[in-house]
Amino acid sequence: MRAIKRGGYSPQVASNYVDPSKPVYSLSVELTEKFAYDEQNKRTNEVIGHSAWFTQEGLPPFEVKFIEEIKLPKYLSIVEFDNLMAVEVSYNVYFKADSINEVK
Repeated sequence: MRAIKRGGYSPQVASNYVDPSKPVYSLSVELTEKFAYDEQNKRTNEVIGHSAWFTQEGLPPFEVKFIEEIKLPKYLSIVEFDNLMAVEVSYNVYFKADSINEVK
């Protein structure tokens, strides 16, 4: 019997893509606002989060969504995520985290 794949974000999915033993570099110098969509799939003016871009050796750049507005470090700073999670939808992977911390 095959297991049913449940939707939703999880840390396990994130760990399938982002290797916690390798550094992650911040690429964004400013956050991008994420907006809500209505029932007709039209964008509203309601900001529901922010996102930024990151990279890790062996991965293409990836976007991470944050509910709260975070402070981004300088370009190419090494960062760690607080509660990085991901979800697979069709052939895409979407990431979200609570915040980031610059690694000194």
